[in-house]
Amino acid sequence: VQLVESGGGLVQPGGSQRLSCAASGFTFSSIYMRWYRQVSGKEREYVARISSAGGSTNYADSVKGRFTISRDNAKNTVYLQMNSLKPEDTAVYYCNASPGGREYWGQGTQVTVSS
Repeated sequence: VQLVESGGGLVQPGGSQRLSCAASGFTFSSIYMRWYRQVSGKEREYVARISSAGGSTNYADSVKGRFTISRDNAKNTVYLQMNSLKPEDTAVYYCNASPGGREYWGQGTQVTVSS
């Protein structure tokens, strides 16, 4: 199983960024996918989840209305569209999947929201 995040970078407050997570090594279309984030020195925080077919999503209160999770099962990729970004969204963002009941993480991608 491999999860590879991309799309992070520096963005100004109020701006937008789209993260991608390319998955391989399991049947992507059968697995819920999740995004988490972590600030150095703090615990990893749940951000969003999407069902296997993409029909159901769930968000942390801190990002609801600003972030959108989506997936393309033909490309084995899950996305996180982040709008109206705030400095407190600065973190390393991780993709997460649990095929076969075992948890897997990507290497993370840094998002920095700063002027």
